Amino acid sequence: MASVTPETKSKVRTRKDGAAIPLDDADKALLNTMQGSFPIVPRPYAAVAQALDVEEAWVLKRVSELIDKRIIRQVTPIYDTRALGYGSMLVAAKVDPENTWRPAKVINSHPGVSHNYLRNHDFNMWFTIAVEEDSKLGLQGTLDILQELTGAESIRQLPTLKLFKIRMDLEMQGGTEVLAKSAVAEDPVELDKQPYDEFDRAVIRATQGDMPVVPEPYADAARELGVTVDALIEHLEGMKERGILRRVAAILFHRRAGFSANGMGVWEVPEEHVARVGPAMAAFRGISHCYQRPTYADWPYSVFTMAHGRSKEECDAILDAIEGEIPEIQGRATLYSSTEFKKVRLQYFTDEFRRWEQEHGA
Repeated sequence: MASVTPETKSKVRTRKDGAAIPLDDADKALLNTMQGSFPIVPRPYAAVAQALDVEEAWVLKRVSELIDKRIIRQVTPIYDTRALGYGSMLVAAKVDPENTWRPAKVINSHPGVSHNYLRNHDFNMWFTIAVEEDSKLGLQGTLDILQELTGAESIRQLPTLKLFKIRMDLEMQGGTEVLAKSAVAEDPVELDKQPYDEFDRAVIRATQGDMPVVPEPYADAARELGVTVDALIEHLEGMKERGILRRVAAILFHRRAGFSANGMGVWEVPEEHVARVGPAMAAFRGISHCYQRPTYADWPYSVFTMAHGRSKEECDAILDAIEGEIPEIQGRATLYSSTEFKKVRLQYFTDEFRRWEQEHGA
């Protein structure tokens, strides 16, 4: 079955290394651990050091250096948008391909836009947006305003119907064969809002954003909250059990870490097979995100996957491996990003959402 890649006027990034910074084996092991196994304990860097059989001082120094070199974007708690009751979705907009920065600036001004990319498709601007539960405009009203301000010819709403995977770990040590290998499929992730209280909100405000790279990174937040570090750690673990906190981890600058390409593979899968196919796709190591989304008359793709590779060819190898193992697939398109307009970690329970809506008539 042949794969189809939509036509584009934008140039796809295909350089193998791009802006990558050379990393040795110790760096790669450290980055893998910081992404996937950074523990929620009073002295997490000591635990990382023990796992790698190195000194805590080296871990602290090297993580700080990798932040300075813009390889690590931040070390941060990752809270779950939907568990906190925020409305969110992926949006594809059709904007003037000759003038993309102006609409990108408009879209980026919304505090709930965490990712915004130019991709090789007629719907060329792809962004994720979230609004607070008590938003006066709601998602629809917000998108109506953004469409008017950007002059977008069309906006397509692609909310998550089923979440099969969301875990952005870049495999630093393994090659293409590791990224293109299937592992054990996981159950779909629960998306419903979870109960939380004012102290949960206070914990999120105190801990979200860049964590300090110090031996006890939770100490300042604990003092702000008026609790002990042990009490804060216990509460964070409880938030993780409730699904509000997904994990604490290092987030990398993809290109600087050597992953110069990301391909959004969109798949035509009959409705009756999505429940089996989604987890099977999500099991591939090179896939960071996997969702079921709605289809349209001119958009038959029901399952979305994000593949990350050191080159376009490596992304293609991951997606080809998926296509080769799953017979229910009836079609595929691959959308590559050519420009990253925005990528940030969403900040929760701030005044920015309310200010933006007031500025735009809410």
